[in-house]
Amino acid sequence: MPYFDAASSAPLHPVARQALLAALDEGWADPARLYREGRRARLLLDAAREAAAEAVGCRPDELTFTSSGTRAVHSAIAGALAGRRRVGRHLVVSAVEHSSVLHAAATHEAQGGTFAEVPVDRAGAVSAAAYGETLREDTALACLQSANHEVGTEQPVTEVAELCRASGVPLLVDAAQSLGWGPVPAGWSLLAASAHKWGGPSGVGLLAVRKGVRFAPQGPADERESGRAVGFENIPAVVAAAASLRAVRAEAAAESVRLRALVDLIRARVPELVPDVEVVGDPVRRLPHLVTFSCLYVDGETLLHELDRAEFSVSSGSSCTSSTLTPSHVLRAMGVLSEGNVRVSLPTGTTAEDVDRFLQVLPGVVSEVREKLGAPVSVTPSPAAATSLVVDSLGKRCPIPVIELAKVIGEVPVGGTVTVLSDDEAARLDIPAWCAMREQEYVGEQPADRGSAYVVRRLS
Repeated sequence: MPYFDAASSAPLHPVARQALLAALDEGWADPARLYREGRRARLLLDAAREAAAEAVGCRPDELTFTSSGTRAVHSAIAGALAGRRRVGRHLVVSAVEHSSVLHAAATHEAQGGTFAEVPVDRAGAVSAAAYGETLREDTALACLQSANHEVGTEQPVTEVAELCRASGVPLLVDAAQSLGWGPVPAGWSLLAASAHKWGGPSGVGLLAVRKGVRFAPQGPADERESGRAVGFENIPAVVAAAASLRAVRAEAAAESVRLRALVDLIRARVPELVPDVEVVGDPVRRLPHLVTFSCLYVDGETLLHELDRAEFSVSSGSSCTSSTLTPSHVLRAMGVLSEGNVRVSLPTGTTAEDVDRFLQVLPGVVSEVREKLGAPVSVTPSPAAATSLVVDSLGKRCPIPVIELAKVIGEVPVGGTVTVLSDDEAARLDIPAWCAMREQEYVGEQPADRGSAYVVRRLS
């Protein structure tokens, strides 16, 4: 069964498995002890730190192993903000950061700090100039992911790092999605990553803090990992994480070219095979293994279930899935279609045959889901009964509001309007996206007794 969700968690790399099993026999003792078992464990831990630091591009004594990538992010933000509290309590993040960053920002705000979100364009990238304008004299920390976890868009880390350096603001880079593909561009001050994203074991994160960065670890003091990560080190998992990072980096150049070609094929063929699809994310500045697209008139939860039945494991940022009631904050910040959203992220070793079969299966699956929902095949003009219509979609979830809009747009004359009443958060993205795809005019959103009223003018 093809697994196409490596961005969530990559399959355990064979090198990680081998290193883990070997370290279980050799690295079980306390590395802080001076007897031979402890010394042996310390040697393994030090070797893993050196290997990981080389891949990250930092000194071994700048690198800390944490219990997860999320823990690394939270520790980095809390420690940097505390270390620079005399400068101010202002935090800058991009609007498409991983939820771990945004949750940390919300906690900072609840504790009396402030934060600003830098918007992104429709491809999901920040403008370096706009990012620089958000920096202030009281900015204590800036955060920018190296590449987006949902749409694959790479961020202008080098340009933003230069602006941060000129302003004297440390930059935290969340490199969870990109570190397995290569080092992060120079200029960062702090870096966080997660081993299970590149094929290492879960439960291992990396936190790098450059020398000279003011950093005050938060929470009770601990003697291990320079006080930046508490508790006994999971040495077998750490060894496996470092070994697999070195292994995937050695494979990255060739595998990147191969997977990029497969993703390019998906990006080109899906809109040809499936009507009314929007491929999102930057087509060039992106991760090599990840592509996201959204299908109009499709229930995301049903689509994922049907693809699973066809033996394809994919994920979604759609609002109409069982895990969320609102579109992902990434799609919302980009302003793109959210319904029927599919993220395909290919793990190392994915074959062209698997991708070809996915492209064969997808059109039929989407067609069946649309048919079950009664989605219109095309807009059929009918004698106009009124110059304006109101569609009551209150209480109905995506993609129903858009489907009902599409069914009646032909019932008003050119220049007439359709107003859709909806309390579904996805409608705020999906109705404007439908207008762009169907070349109709999105007039705007108005307040309503319940939810919002979305006004569309028929142009053709």
